[in-house]
Amino acid sequence: MRIVLILLLIVCSSVFIYADEEHHHDLSAAQLGSVTFPTSCKPEVQKQFEIGVAWLHSFEYEQANNQFAEVAKTDPKCAMAYWGQAMSLYHQLWDRPTKETVAQAASLLKQATAIQPKTKRESDYVHALSIFYSGDDSENYKKRQEGYSDAMDQLRKDNPEDREATIFYALSLLSLSDGKDPNLTLQRKAVAILNEQLPHAPNHPGITHYIIHATDNPQLADQGLAAARAYAKIAPSSVHAVHMPSHIFARLGLWQDDIRSNLAALQIANQMTG
Repeated sequence: MRIVLILLLIVCSSVFIYADEEHHHDLSAAQLGSVTFPTSCKPEVQKQFEIGVAWLHSFEYEQANNQFAEVAKTDPKCAMAYWGQAMSLYHQLWDRPTKETVAQAASLLKQATAIQPKTKRESDYVHALSIFYSGDDSENYKKRQEGYSDAMDQLRKDNPEDREATIFYALSLLSLSDGKDPNLTLQRKAVAILNEQLPHAPNHPGITHYIIHATDNPQLADQGLAAARAYAKIAPSSVHAVHMPSHIFARLGLWQDDIRSNLAALQIANQMTG
């Protein structure tokens, strides 16, 4: 167990170094999983936008932001590019945004609104995220989280063909958990939603990733093993994707798998910074 903890510290340190480096790699969707997110933006930026969304789903926020910024540079009238940059600042399962970050994201969403998204669906994405960024870092934080989640729930119901809306909604449910519910109601609901999507998009990075987060607890860990086995193969270019399965392996006492997962993540981090 001590060895595993040491490896985790090494991996985390390497990930932070990686996040600070300004390396830009020409990544294909195959290295990050498969994402389909139609937009009204110029056709030439569509693939780049979807790569940005794939980075988002693996919590590689700096890389996601870089992609969306490039999309906005190529197509300044792409409202969803500004939405993407604002989403890159919302680390739902990690930390609360600072007051400065909230202001930055709100400014990006105002740009998106000013452009006037060309479809109601796109407008609803911008509106949903604007709810969360409607206050500072501490003001009504839980209420803003819930407002965003409720808006995403409505968006997915209005657009049943939009798999991304459903997956982002599942993530929002996990962000609402305060860790105090012994029944894990939100986690179970998220897992059920994601498992419904899995057969239709087995190579989607967000589905397996969020299943792992939802089941990263003693009660549900066994339900996350299949996702843990799959996630690193789906998004092998993401350090977080290769590391994240180790959470489930550790929960289940699969120590060799746990060690291999963290060593693989460390290798990728070193490659990115080398």
